[in-house]
Amino acid sequence: MDDFYQQNILDHSKHPRNSGRLGQPTVSREELNPLCGDKLHVDLLIEDEVVTDVRFTGRGCAISQAAASMLTEEIKGKSVAEVRAIGKDAVLELLGIPVGYTRLKCALLGLKAIKAGVYGLTDEELDDDELS
Repeated sequence: MDDFYQQNILDHSKHPRNSGRLGQPTVSREELNPLCGDKLHVDLLIEDEVVTDVRFTGRGCAISQAAASMLTEEIKGKSVAEVRAIGKDAVLELLGIPVGYTRLKCALLGLKAIKAGVYGLTDEELDDDELS
């Protein structure tokens, strides 16, 4: 694994950006990875179809926490349409390392919460294929 990406992941997992909760979020969503127990809660503040603020809390492995931290940095200031267009390849590119099949759900947990929130989907409506 490239040392820069390894250090970046460790930094984001130990010192997550945009950590916490918003007082009055427009969208609030929680997701759980039942395979490993990782859990994330994401709050979005959307004004005029733009994500003006985002926060997350949760617990889990370094990959899930780092990916959520990096993703919150990526979506702040983007339009809802741009956020909806983000796919799993973009998250994997942010991480910068190969992620095996068993860790893929960890890496994409934040994306799943954010996409479900901006689409207003219920658990029954959310399909992991929409993360592509």
